[in-house]
Amino acid sequence: MVRLPFLSSTRGVPEAAKIPRHIAIIMDGNGRWARKRLMPRVAGHAKGVDALREVIRTCLDRGVEYLTVFAFSSENWRRPKDEVSFLMQLFVKSLKLEIERIHRNNMRLRVVGDLAGFDKPLVDLIRDSEALTAANTGMNLTICANYGGRWDVMQAVDKMLASSPGVTSGFSEDDLASHLALSFCPEPDLFIRTGGEQRISNFMLWQLAYSELYFTDKLWPEFGEAALDEAILSYQQRERRFGRTSEQLVSGEPDSSVSGHA
Repeated sequence: MVRLPFLSSTRGVPEAAKIPRHIAIIMDGNGRWARKRLMPRVAGHAKGVDALREVIRTCLDRGVEYLTVFAFSSENWRRPKDEVSFLMQLFVKSLKLEIERIHRNNMRLRVVGDLAGFDKPLVDLIRDSEALTAANTGMNLTICANYGGRWDVMQAVDKMLASSPGVTSGFSEDDLASHLALSFCPEPDLFIRTGGEQRISNFMLWQLAYSELYFTDKLWPEFGEAALDEAILSYQQRERRFGRTSEQLVSGEPDSSVSGHA
């Protein structure tokens, strides 16, 4: 049996901590923030880096263990070429500027996605940054770049089949989940999307099965410490049942399902 480091929300009942253990964010609204100020869209992306820096600091202060942000989706290649080019340059510049700060704060950085779509110098920079922080034991910061939820599931299927030559059936959820690009972290407790849109946009489709969803009209460059605290407060007011009834939570009745975990 495949042993995963974290309990699946469909195979058992994960602990619902007061502070989300894992927060996942779609950082939306950079371009609209810039247009409202009669600035080019790329100025909004640059300002969005400042917002991310503040959110990372706040997560560290609040005791969040995992922060995953959607920086560039597999569909974002459809944007104008000059904007895509700027985003790649901004990625390189920001990583070079921030990696030492990330390392000093004992954070572990991972970049998850189909890196084959990036130029070699960027891939080398990503790999060097990951290696620098690999032994760190603090908050886990994951940047999803050229990532898509369906891509993640499909690459996991390919790896699962390759790991069991000749086997074509009888696989479990755990068999597949162990090959997902984010198998190293628990499922998000709290999913946040800024910018007013209320959709998941092909982000962590498998992992968001029982996450609490939080949508805000704030554009990403406006999203800082106070806004994150509001999202966490909303999360704390939710009743996380994982398929159970409210009465079971009140009575403390244990989960009767078989989780498949030790």
